[in-house]
Amino acid sequence: MSDRSAIEWTEATWNPTTGCDKVSVGCDNCYALTLAKRLKAMGAPKYQNDGDPRTSGLGFGVTVHPASLTIPTRWRAPRMVFVNSMSDLFHARVPFSFIQDVFAVMAATPQHTYQVLTKRSTRLRRLADRLEWPDNVWMGVSIENEAHTGRADDLRQVPAAVRFLSCEPLLGPLRGLKLDSIDWVIAGGESGPNHRPVKEEWVTALRDACTDVGIAFFFKQWGGRTPKTGGRLLSGRTWDQMPGTARPGA
Repeated sequence: MSDRSAIEWTEATWNPTTGCDKVSVGCDNCYALTLAKRLKAMGAPKYQNDGDPRTSGLGFGVTVHPASLTIPTRWRAPRMVFVNSMSDLFHARVPFSFIQDVFAVMAATPQHTYQVLTKRSTRLRRLADRLEWPDNVWMGVSIENEAHTGRADDLRQVPAAVRFLSCEPLLGPLRGLKLDSIDWVIAGGESGPNHRPVKEEWVTALRDACTDVGIAFFFKQWGGRTPKTGGRLLSGRTWDQMPGTARPGA
């Protein structure tokens, strides 16, 4: 639960919940699982999901941390905050009342901008009308391949000020992806010892689809053994666009 982050598209991470379960192929090499040793210090039960075939692994049981809710209130300088880098706020085991508590904190700290990302787009859609959506909350869904482009359809029904897609790890072409009502797209390859390769044409097709209509595009990495193995250059430049900074053809 750090006030600084090495993730290129954010500045800080805040984890009011920790732990998760696998829901799709993008979870197979979950980076958060490799950091599971840190969960012990956060109070996560070590063997909560032992034996559950859906789980990302031992020590990664879903746990809420009420004591962490006040962390953003103690940050004086405005920050771009990635919510739940070690979990999924819309996981079925996170009580709706706790999701409301998280949203209340975000509303009460308008100096910060919060980036919430989920793979549970169905639950997000079902709960969206029951939540208050302050302007400083950006809502995103993860889409790793063509099979999960429907998550963007769920996101389009969410009244967030900014809607974004995280196409990382990008595991295939996204030919059927629709970008209407989307404000930002992040793309990147997978990193780690078991990383799966990303093809340049998948990335450039996604970039071109964004630039054609003026959607901000952020290319995070090519991936490899480590996040920095392949670098970040795409077509000879870095792509660090943020919502509100892109224009068609740029």
